[in-house]
Amino acid sequence: MIKTATKQLKNVFLATLMLLGTISLTQPGIIHAAASSSIGIVNYQLLVQQHPDMAQAEATYQAAVKQAQDDFNAKSANMNDQDKKALYQQLQQGLQQKRMELLGAINDKVDAAIKEVADAKGLTIVIDKSQVVYGGQDITDDVMKKITGK
Repeated sequence: MIKTATKQLKNVFLATLMLLGTISLTQPGIIHAAASSSIGIVNYQLLVQQHPDMAQAEATYQAAVKQAQDDFNAKSANMNDQDKKALYQQLQQGLQQKRMELLGAINDKVDAAIKEVADAKGLTIVIDKSQVVYGGQDITDDVMKKITGK
């Protein structure tokens, strides 16, 4: 009984090897494509933080925070706690929207620069450096040069 099971296991193993060999011979492009694909990596957070527009975006956001604080102080003086809470939440939502708007414009510019560099280098995939354990071509410096013009 053990000999029969061992013989069946050998047959399955041999059949699998033959199938894989046949696939690799008839579909060489699949294996070649996987081996030749190029992956780029970037430190996305660094690119956003050091983008030339970031200082202006941060200043604009801080001005919006100050305005929201002033609005809250002025409007909430005679409000009950529930109305104060509602006003606070409304102002917080406005600030979140403003932040997304400001960062969205910068993210779009960073994404465009990454795409340009990746296309120029023939890279098919670019992922964030924090997600990479090993390998990939780091293009962060090239993208930074594209963004800053230096």
